[in-house]
Amino acid sequence: MPFPKQSYLEIGDRAYSIQNRKERAVYRFFECVPALLSFGTLIFAVLFSWLRPVWVGIFIILFSTYWVLKIVYLSIYQAFSFREMRKNLKIDWYKKLVKMKGWEEIYHLVILPVAFEGWEVVKETLKSLKDSSYPKDKIIVVLAQEEAAGKQKDYIAQMARDYCHKVFYNFFVVAHPQNLPGEIAGKGSNVAYSSKFVKNFVDKEKIPYENIIVSVFDADSKVFLHYFSYLTHKYLALGKPKNVSFQPIPVYHNNIWQAPSFARVVAVSNTFWQMMQQERPEQLVTYSSHSMPFFAFIEVGFPKNVVADDSRIFWKAFLKFNGDWKIVPLYYPISMDVVDSPNVFKAILNQYKQQRRWAWGCTEIPFMLYGFLKNKKISLRKKLFYFFVTIDGFWSWACASLLLLFLGWLPLLLGGDEFNISLFSYNLPRLTGKIMTFSSIGMISAALLNILFLPPRPKKVSFFTRFGMVFQWALLPVTLIIFGAFPALEAQARMMVGKYLGFWNTPKVRNYSK
Repeated sequence: MPFPKQSYLEIGDRAYSIQNRKERAVYRFFECVPALLSFGTLIFAVLFSWLRPVWVGIFIILFSTYWVLKIVYLSIYQAFSFREMRKNLKIDWYKKLVKMKGWEEIYHLVILPVAFEGWEVVKETLKSLKDSSYPKDKIIVVLAQEEAAGKQKDYIAQMARDYCHKVFYNFFVVAHPQNLPGEIAGKGSNVAYSSKFVKNFVDKEKIPYENIIVSVFDADSKVFLHYFSYLTHKYLALGKPKNVSFQPIPVYHNNIWQAPSFARVVAVSNTFWQMMQQERPEQLVTYSSHSMPFFAFIEVGFPKNVVADDSRIFWKAFLKFNGDWKIVPLYYPISMDVVDSPNVFKAILNQYKQQRRWAWGCTEIPFMLYGFLKNKKISLRKKLFYFFVTIDGFWSWACASLLLLFLGWLPLLLGGDEFNISLFSYNLPRLTGKIMTFSSIGMISAALLNILFLPPRPKKVSFFTRFGMVFQWALLPVTLIIFGAFPALEAQARMMVGKYLGFWNTPKVRNYSK
């Protein structure tokens, strides 16, 4: 049976969704690529440390030097991005916006997928929308609930209706049914289901598609004061483009003072990575909460059969528009939750599961490669660029920290007596140690920027906790392995052997009495 034309855009994050056997085999091979590269690197590192310890020694010196230079390079990007974000936060974007022609025609559609989050989480998100500077009669809010939440869903729906009564242009509650065919339960399928309802409403109201910007937020995403005003300003300045997504900077301030130190390090590290990427927009992929024109949102179709929906919408759009799709960095923050739990061991487990779900974004590699084979209109140059950037990102995620922290010692352990009595073996750990000492510039800059951008300290939080925000960065090497390399390797291994992950919703905790 022939595969329907362009249906490759609707493939989920697992090969068996492809009907054609030959094409399924090709896709299945692509699913193995990330794990083959990552595990192959680690296996060869051990093997060559035994067979060719001098080669490995030279490699680790070169690799460490490269990585230190990369950290310095990215730290400069991080500082520039941080400076731009701080500058934008000081500007009254609404005052600037009202001077632009046609701004009052722009509507914002906000979709908030909610699963099992409590009312206190949802309320904080809705409050941030109510407090934003953009006119509320130009904002449409959709509370996209899950039918699986049961009675809690009904309680939150009623509380939200009462809280938002006559505040916005319109406020809707949509309940996503369970077990719909062709779906993977999660944020993506929830948003995809809500989008059909929203389209009918927009068509009925006869609002031009080019006058609507869609923001798909997580349930805990709190916008800063001028987010929509700044977004509208950007959209109009670009001439109402149809082929862009807008990516804010995720910061994890909602509960950062109550969260455990290891979770803060993971969360802030992610913020700084996104800051660096803002300075390299050609490498940006939509992440977590993001915005896009309504026309493209409907034309592309939000993915309903994947776990990593936030990155999949980028790749669907990129392929749909034949490579003519880009991410516009906003240099403006959106605040979300740090992973937390009243039980520290549960918090560790939750953090690992969240990182594994994010690492499951490796499923975009086979989708991207398969799409590149199908779409002949995208230039070879673009295909090669995105291939190497994406592969390098997931390979580095899985391997870099392990290579940097352990590879320098492997030749000493496995190289044998002949190597161990050499002058090279004596100097190897000392040389790599000195090289890696320079990498602390990244950790120091991260600690300083984190202190500069912390939200106000709650009264119940000890003053000494602020000092902990500095010393917590000593945990970075541990977090890079436990919450970086390990979940990334597991995700890639699962994809290779066909043990696919489902969507895991990170629990949100509001417990300021800790």
